[in-house]
Amino acid sequence: MLVEKNKEYKVKIIDNGYEGEGIAKIDDFTIFIKGAIKGEICKIVITKVNKSFAFGKLLEVIQASESRTEPDCATYKRCGGCSLRHIKYDETLKIKKDMVQNLINKGLENKITVNDVIGMETPYNYRNKLQYPVGVNKDGKPVMGVFANRTHEIIPIQECLIQNKEAEKVAKEIFNFIKENHITIYNETTRKGAIRHIIVKIGVRTNEIMCIIVTNEEEIKRETELVKHITQKYPNVKTIIKNINNKNTNVILGEKDVILYGDGYIYDKLGNYTFKISAKSFYQTNPIQTEVLYKKAIDYAKLDKNDILCDLYCGIGTIGIFASNEVKKVYGIEIVEEAVEAGKENAKINNVDNIEFIAGDVEKAFKELVEVKNVKPTAIIVDPPRRGLDETTINKILELGVEKLVYVSCNPATMVRDIKLMEAKYEVKEIQPVDMFPFTSHVEVCALLELKKCQ
Repeated sequence: MLVEKNKEYKVKIIDNGYEGEGIAKIDDFTIFIKGAIKGEICKIVITKVNKSFAFGKLLEVIQASESRTEPDCATYKRCGGCSLRHIKYDETLKIKKDMVQNLINKGLENKITVNDVIGMETPYNYRNKLQYPVGVNKDGKPVMGVFANRTHEIIPIQECLIQNKEAEKVAKEIFNFIKENHITIYNETTRKGAIRHIIVKIGVRTNEIMCIIVTNEEEIKRETELVKHITQKYPNVKTIIKNINNKNTNVILGEKDVILYGDGYIYDKLGNYTFKISAKSFYQTNPIQTEVLYKKAIDYAKLDKNDILCDLYCGIGTIGIFASNEVKKVYGIEIVEEAVEAGKENAKINNVDNIEFIAGDVEKAFKELVEVKNVKPTAIIVDPPRRGLDETTINKILELGVEKLVYVSCNPATMVRDIKLMEAKYEVKEIQPVDMFPFTSHVEVCALLELKKCQ
């Protein structure tokens, strides 16, 4: 083995990887280095050696890239939330485009050129949901913040540059009340104490705020005073929920919700539509870029009033409702029953009467919709979870051969894998990445697939 653990090397960074990490070669042996940028010359130390690659720690940037910038976050080096704050924003968009392009080049027959990533004009404070763990530090004092990367140590945070400022103020106010009133904090080791997490959701267009206090105990000391204090100081707090989670788990929310104030919901707007948001319902965390992504998907589909649209993995119905005015009928399929109920309610709120929601596993429910209920979709938009589509759904799409097919993805790798299975029948005509999570390694992608003429 030419590359040795704990040995220092001087390397040139030849590329950036899927997580934004630098990639170097030592005698054709690949090294991944967090914090390094393509084009740089760096001094590194090898921290781990595997059979075909190794990991290195950046010790010194000998020759810096013009794209390097001083991170503007005090906790950046330890927090796992962002991974690209040491790179100028425009360059992060190029890195994300290259990442998608590399996947296309390796995975598809059609080596289509990926469009430039659509970035944000102001890539700060874009998250409409924060969830901060609460714990005790080494001195036994209460602390709220973010987990240090790959640990359960909580880093106190003064300001997070990707969180909504108002939501962060509310979270800090709740935490200060907890400290000042000596409300007990959950201890992961002893499993004793009350407060585990503070979650704040905000409607970016409506400014309505939801607070969720996750507790290990049924009762929170002085909870009535807490509710009064928060709602008087922040009148835009529309609801406060106590979520009880007394299980020894990394899952943040427990099964039981108790509404302490309001009706348990807030509302937000996407485009011309209003959406009802509950404690557990999934709602895109960057609504500004969500509008960009959904408009692109609907534009790709070239929908008309005769179309029967299937919105697969529909969540609370955002894409389907967005598209409803363009088509004759929408069928939304989603496995999470609470999301389906929310979708039905969102349709009523927006006076959308041409959409039908189906609760079930897409693999089974889509097959049943087509084969048993004899629905003949003319357009399909899929927005699956990170694992991508299942084989049954892919086969059913291929069997139907609809002309209008759009794939929305939060994981370009599984999207490319799935499209490869459809390439015999469909040709990828355009791929548009959208930067939903600036300064992180994540990128959302919208792909237009066209039925080949010979089919």
